[in-house]
Amino acid sequence: MATKLPESPKVGMVSLGCPKNLVDSERILTKLRSDGYGLSADYAGADVVLVNTCGFLDSAKEESLEAIGEAISENGRVIVTGCMGDEAEKIRARFPNVLAVTGAHQYEQVVEAVHEAAPATPSPYVDLVPESGLKLTPRHYSYLKISEGCNHRCAFCIIPSLRGDLVSRRPDAILREAEKLVEAGTKELLVISQDTSAYGIDIRKQPRMWKGGEVVPHMTDLARELGKIAPWVRLHYVYPYPHVDQIIPLMAEGLVLPYLDIPFQHASRNVLKAMKRPANEAKVLERLKAWREICPDITIRSTFVVGFPGETEEDFEYLLDWLDEAQLDRVGAFSFEPVEGAAANALPDPVPEEVKEERYARIMEKTAAISAAKLQAKIGREIDVIIDLVDAESGGATGRSSADAPEIDGEVHLRDAGHLTQGDIVRVTVEDADAHDLFGAPLPG
Repeated sequence: MATKLPESPKVGMVSLGCPKNLVDSERILTKLRSDGYGLSADYAGADVVLVNTCGFLDSAKEESLEAIGEAISENGRVIVTGCMGDEAEKIRARFPNVLAVTGAHQYEQVVEAVHEAAPATPSPYVDLVPESGLKLTPRHYSYLKISEGCNHRCAFCIIPSLRGDLVSRRPDAILREAEKLVEAGTKELLVISQDTSAYGIDIRKQPRMWKGGEVVPHMTDLARELGKIAPWVRLHYVYPYPHVDQIIPLMAEGLVLPYLDIPFQHASRNVLKAMKRPANEAKVLERLKAWREICPDITIRSTFVVGFPGETEEDFEYLLDWLDEAQLDRVGAFSFEPVEGAAANALPDPVPEEVKEERYARIMEKTAAISAAKLQAKIGREIDVIIDLVDAESGGATGRSSADAPEIDGEVHLRDAGHLTQGDIVRVTVEDADAHDLFGAPLPG
């Protein structure tokens, strides 16, 4: 008579915040799965629920607290981890029944807390855990974290206090992970960190061997090697250091997607100085022009803060004029929020909330108009699109071009595409456009 194996305890996961948090969640779940835990897609089936929190803004913290409260209400057995982990007293004061609170990227501590809350026996199916790890994204794209922490001390940001200074991963470990992901079906690698341009400055004297050759820990070399592994490689959180110029030829060659996500944050020198960020907006305009000469199809995405303490109407108008010149392809913006522990909280001349809202509306109107004009110019062109979703009933499909990162940018909506499958990269004719999305059809054959 066969011996019935004990049923494994199951873990539920609520992952909030940025893609970097999502990668942390994937690593935690991969370790727990290899330790014998099952995964639950809902509260009811979970023996314990992990809430991976975001603490970048006070609004994000409130969202995290609401998620903790919902998990406690629906399940009752909750472990908190992530960026709000350094506010354990605040969390326990509001939710005294949480089982444990751990900080950002404290993988061992959160796994130990799960073991204590719901002990599991070693799994006989550990070999079934994919070598590339468990993923919370669709099979065809994956986030690849290349470093942790940040050396900047921007006045509005508390990330260094949450995640520490820059710690770069070994290049051979990154490339090995990239290969495993591609072997498992990944078509698009989304390279993420707090500061992708700074990759390797802390380990520059520690080159590693990769397939018989030395891989220098530098952003440019890493991007080149990743481009040899995956069909699409997309770079996020790229500060505009001078060596970023070396990446543009790789984009023109097709090794890396012609897409840069650069957090400019503002253009006014006064505001940038108050933010403790470099004030070189004129030089940036010159470099944007040079990049477009080398790689005409390059897409520049950025984010901006409006209503920073001391921002005058003149500062804001300067930002709008700068955007007219910069002609950025994709822009996100948010109104300044005081964050507990941020140096900006002590700055004089806070901007009234109604002024912040008005300026936010104006910058979004401005950038939407720029986006609409740029997308209109693509009508009639042929572009490559990666397919995210296929609707067999309607025969339509939704995908993204090289100009579109998942969830934050636009989409490409296709007709006559029911024969495609998720993850296909197809050639498409652009037939129409609105302010954010493109519309078209795949080329015959």
